[in-house]
Amino acid sequence: MVQINISYDGELRCSAVHGPSGEKLHTDAPKDNEGKGESFSPTDLVATALGTCMATVMGIYARRKELALEGMRVTVKKEMSSDMPRRIVCLETEIELPIESVHPEAKILERAAYTCPVHQSLASEMEKPITFRYSDS
Repeated sequence: MVQINISYDGELRCSAVHGPSGEKLHTDAPKDNEGKGESFSPTDLVATALGTCMATVMGIYARRKELALEGMRVTVKKEMSSDMPRRIVCLETEIELPIESVHPEAKILERAAYTCPVHQSLASEMEKPITFRYSDS
């Protein structure tokens, strides 16, 4: 189990401390929801978690196969609902891989992205499209 300690700092800002490492991050409500938008919003962290989780799971597989993925880039676009309750309705992910599409591990890496725990934990009604781009495309 990992413990995250969160404190409300006022003005719609929070601080969170990662128990095991002591690393700290801050959140702020977005401008479209009464905040200043000066840091990641809580829902931005969900999008960040998805992208970094996919990259990490793919990195684990690549390391086991001695395949270099340094330079891989992941972009996640978050779309919020226009109705209530306010929620994330779509996390569109684009993964740019530094290998060619014909690489023998390409399709396995794609499958690995879909197995990331964050992707598996998100609501099934949320759209989560993933596009893979390769160095030869």
